[in-house]
Amino acid sequence: MKVPRLELYAGRALLLALMAFTIMPFISIFLTALAPANPLPTGLEWPTNPQWGNFVEAFQQAQMPALLASSLFLVVAVVPISLLISTMAGFAIGLLRIRGANVLLFLFVFGLTLPFPGIIIPIYILERAIHLYNTRFAIVLPLIALYMPFAIFWMRAHFVNMPPEISDAARVDGATTWDLFWQIHVPLARAPIASLGILMSIWTWNQFLLALVLVEDPTQRTMAGALGAFQGHYANNVPLICAGTILILLPTIILFIAFQRQIIMALIQGAVKG
Repeated sequence: MKVPRLELYAGRALLLALMAFTIMPFISIFLTALAPANPLPTGLEWPTNPQWGNFVEAFQQAQMPALLASSLFLVVAVVPISLLISTMAGFAIGLLRIRGANVLLFLFVFGLTLPFPGIIIPIYILERAIHLYNTRFAIVLPLIALYMPFAIFWMRAHFVNMPPEISDAARVDGATTWDLFWQIHVPLARAPIASLGILMSIWTWNQFLLALVLVEDPTQRTMAGALGAFQGHYANNVPLICAGTILILLPTIILFIAFQRQIIMALIQGAVKG
């Protein structure tokens, strides 16, 4: 079916407008990061004397090497465990159809509706009581739990659509449930597992509220969480804050650009299967 030319042009114009609306704030932040501390730029204009040293100063003042190490630790600690638990749970609920699977699925979907700011105070009180406050594990354990509803729902959407003939053929060949999971279905689920891992890595890297509330030491937070402390110290130096923001966003942008095809295809696949 041929799309009318007017509709085609209107769609392209809308996409260009949305793209400009999305990109303009980043351009503004970048140009502000290149400006001198005084006077601040009043619009989207290239500064007459770009201060590239703002990025070097922000890198040093924000202790970026320590923040990079902390963020990488959190990603490595959170994502593999979350993937393992969610894949096993999605397999059990979606493919094995264990007893009470619908109740479990309802509970996990209900977990998606919980407002995140509403549970941060109970988490804070609990971690104070068990002496996890102000450690990296104060971020790791809540993140694993908070990712579970979405991650299990994501993996269940994959396993519930797998043809039962695959499992039946493996059972005939003598495969146990453990063999069925590790040797048959995990290799077939590499695409949704990888996409979910990329998404959780980005979310962990950009985690702000948990890191800000549960950890006092800025060097043990995520890069995004340390931005709050950075703003507190350099609130009057807007270009330096913008430079720090660019440096914090850069790894996420690079990761998304590198894996954009996998992320988009996984989101489309999840939407169709869901």
